[in-house]
Amino acid sequence: MQVLLFLTGLTVGLILWMWQKLQTERYLGKVPKNFVPRSSGVELPLIHQLQHEITCLEQQQLGLQQQLYNYQQLLDLAPIAYLHVDEENQLLWCNQQAKQMLSLQRWQPGQLRLLLELVRSYELDRLIEQTRDRQELQSEEWVYHPSCDHEASVSNIESLTVRGSGLPLVNGEVAVFLENRQPLLDVNKARDRAFSDLAHELRTPLTSIRLVVETLQNRLDAPFDRLVNRLLQEVDRLINLVQSWLKLTQLETNASITLHRQSLELRSLILSVWETLEPLAERRQIHISYANCEEILINVDRSQMYQVFLNLLDNAIKYTPNGGTIQINTETIIRNEQSLIGVNIIDSGKGFADKDLPNVFERFYRGDESRSRSQSNDESGNAVVEGSGLGLAIARQIILAHGGSIQAMNDRQTGGAKLQILLPQSEVANPLT
Repeated sequence: MQVLLFLTGLTVGLILWMWQKLQTERYLGKVPKNFVPRSSGVELPLIHQLQHEITCLEQQQLGLQQQLYNYQQLLDLAPIAYLHVDEENQLLWCNQQAKQMLSLQRWQPGQLRLLLELVRSYELDRLIEQTRDRQELQSEEWVYHPSCDHEASVSNIESLTVRGSGLPLVNGEVAVFLENRQPLLDVNKARDRAFSDLAHELRTPLTSIRLVVETLQNRLDAPFDRLVNRLLQEVDRLINLVQSWLKLTQLETNASITLHRQSLELRSLILSVWETLEPLAERRQIHISYANCEEILINVDRSQMYQVFLNLLDNAIKYTPNGGTIQINTETIIRNEQSLIGVNIIDSGKGFADKDLPNVFERFYRGDESRSRSQSNDESGNAVVEGSGLGLAIARQIILAHGGSIQAMNDRQTGGAKLQILLPQSEVANPLT
């Protein structure tokens, strides 16, 4: 009987010992595989090794916390606003610029609140969602209307034009950078207003000068009459510059400009424009060719679209070498599931430089010197530079008013400059088949 009790106790003890060993091995299996004692040549007990590893991890954590603090200090001094939200769009952190721009002074670090509760901007919320869904950098520009808790301060709050960029992070978090573009827009408006006022003031004295020059033109003999003719051309150029500037200002400031639309045949409109410019083209033996332009009707304002083709063809003549050809053709383009009609005007010059393409439609922009402006000669043989530097900018604003767009590129076949007008299918009475 005693032997049986001994064997039973021994069995229970062995079972307990094996169970404890199994638990110890399972616990040690959770220790990192790459764990190596820091001390070389010294075998430390397991507990001492674990304590040493924990101390190292704590030091690494302190280092990471210090780096995070440094980055936050750096972002606090950044000139643009920064927001950091989690996967549920709760605000985790923001810098001082964001607090000032979005009126977030009442928010304190450590608070978890939905960003939409703090900032009433559905555009910002949509930007964050798009960044999280697409997992790539997203940018958008909108007008932000700050909210106010006090009714007395509502009249002092001004809207801001904001450009936002969203950057996806790990675990569904998103970082957002916000740039306040309102000061730049205000400066541009003030500049445009000053130039517009100056243009208005210049019209009257320039008209008076032209009248005086016309009077002298009929009273002077050679060789002084040539100087008067040159002076008259320069005065006309200044008058054209002033009128172009006023027209561009009107187009940019009056987005709801009235368009008197009518159905026009595209080729007939271009031919009427070419008849106006033909004397300039014949002087340099420049010709025009058409392709796919027959029987295409466009629903546009005739006078405005006439100005567009006048500016574009005049620009093409200036950059086409003597004896060259200007090509005009049309094509159907599908973009973003929308059908567009493209009208292409291609000169036979050297084309645009790559660095100039983004700035072609800016006012007074001068591109690569190798693509120099062509010059015409007056009656006395003196070279006269034509153009106001505003033609392409005016054409772009008119096309935008029609719901279209215009692009600058280089033609793949000829290498010449290509200006492409894109009109929605709804503005074309009978599109290409």
